[in-house]
Amino acid sequence: MKKIGAELVVFALEQIGVKYTFGIPGTHTTEIYDAVNRSEKIEPILVTHEAGASFMADAISRTTDSIGCITIVPAAGLTHAMSGIGEAFLDGIPMLVISGGTRTDSGRHYQLHQLDLIPLAKNITKAQFLINDHKDIISTIYKAYEIATSGEPGPVFIEIPVNVQMFSSKIDSMPTYTPTTSNPKIDRAKIKEAALMLSKAKAPMFYLGWGAVNASEYSIKLAEKLAAPVALTLQGKSSFPNNHPLYSSCFIGKSAKPSSQDALKKHDCMLAVGCRFSEISTGSYGLESPKNLIHVDINDTVFNKNYTADLCITGDATEVLKALWEELEKLTTTNKRQEVEATLQKLNKAYGETWMTKKKDDLVSPGWFFQALDKRLNDDAYVVVDDGKHTFLAAELLPIKKPRHFISPTDFNCMGYCIPATIATKLSHPNNQVIGIVGDGAALMTGLELVTAASYDIAPIIFVFNDGELGQISQFQKVPLKDKTCTVLGNINFEGLAILAGIEFLRMSNDQAIATTLDQAFALSAKGKAVLVDVKVDYSKKTMLTKGVIKSNLARFPFKEKIRFIGRAVKRHLFSK
Repeated sequence: MKKIGAELVVFALEQIGVKYTFGIPGTHTTEIYDAVNRSEKIEPILVTHEAGASFMADAISRTTDSIGCITIVPAAGLTHAMSGIGEAFLDGIPMLVISGGTRTDSGRHYQLHQLDLIPLAKNITKAQFLINDHKDIISTIYKAYEIATSGEPGPVFIEIPVNVQMFSSKIDSMPTYTPTTSNPKIDRAKIKEAALMLSKAKAPMFYLGWGAVNASEYSIKLAEKLAAPVALTLQGKSSFPNNHPLYSSCFIGKSAKPSSQDALKKHDCMLAVGCRFSEISTGSYGLESPKNLIHVDINDTVFNKNYTADLCITGDATEVLKALWEELEKLTTTNKRQEVEATLQKLNKAYGETWMTKKKDDLVSPGWFFQALDKRLNDDAYVVVDDGKHTFLAAELLPIKKPRHFISPTDFNCMGYCIPATIATKLSHPNNQVIGIVGDGAALMTGLELVTAASYDIAPIIFVFNDGELGQISQFQKVPLKDKTCTVLGNINFEGLAILAGIEFLRMSNDQAIATTLDQAFALSAKGKAVLVDVKVDYSKKTMLTKGVIKSNLARFPFKEKIRFIGRAVKRHLFSK
């Protein structure tokens, strides 16, 4: 049979379950877009910028059982999309990056968009492919999909020259997709060893990351049997229900809530699953070496990087924890669950109350905001955040109940993630509540994607935490340096952005307005209208993460530099104008 390349591309994408493609069509992708437009299974989504496309694809992979896919032009399309591709790469999120390519049959040089794309993509993707023959299209896309979704997931780049897309060629068959990869085989001896270590522990503790997000059934069973407090990474905040009495905190170490710090002080064995002990979730490594550390991950290269483990188990989190549960069921454990839960709940309640100060008439207090928001969110609501101070407030103050229902940029930590990711999440979950919480600085980066929401009748709620500054960095500047350099944004009228996009706008100016504004926003979203809410936030109270990061970083300074930094801070705060 004869087929043009673009038809083969779309056939393969349909076979692996792609539901949306995100991007902006151009000279080198018009054939692919035309073929996608004729598909009954895939919907092409036009964005305002390829960075938004890559963040949207990332969100699809995080919140659905489909893989996120972008279709981009070569050169500028790839460089624009690299922020979201890099985020997916460092966070371990699968993505397919389908790029057009310049003609390979013309013999011409200096073509439009002509650039060697593979080296550009190499450092932010798991694998890269250049397809020059029609017969390789379907098999390459299948292989790319399996690479993207197996082991520690990540993005894969595929370049398809425009002549391959446009022209027809004879192919022998169009094979359907059959999975060929499997998870690493679990070492059963290590499972038994881990079970024995945990059963003998008097005060075990769990630390779960995104890699454990699909294993919550067994995480809950194990935690309850062992009476183990559970701490979570930022990316893994949804890996364990935050309303469970054994939940302690997002983050671990000096940057965690008091409940987690108390559990850490008492623990004599730690089970860490699907996490990498990275900088953010350990608060700039403000964590003492865990005792009797059992580290589980599908990627064995993460072991012993920042903290030495006593036992390393390679494998899929669900398979490992299921096997561990089966072993522990046979063993007797010391269960002080009632006592442990009471301590955790008491400490978490006390910490939460520190945020419930007298209501303000001129600003919105995070404590009152998140308490009111939590009351209005269903258990299956999706929450999307960006990079900034609001991120750590949400991590500390907003409970998430279900796996994959909280997503955030993490290790790449890219500002601008929230608004496009929220739109894609609502696109794929139209009947769920979907909210985004974004700082004013990040909203300026990708806020024009609200045009995309309006164009496709997508109805998320976006809360912009507006303080006129790049809040997290300005606070880090203020403590040691006093001066805020290039972190003051000024007075931004976000109503103008809502008008431009053609969506609803609300303003939340103080604590008295929280309840009525939230009710209005949810009512409008329920009627199918996207809503932008300008929240005049009070950032004066520091999160545990902010306080912990400052302490941890200062503690690692050489003694002379520590004295210099402290001296400079004192001098500037006391004597500078």
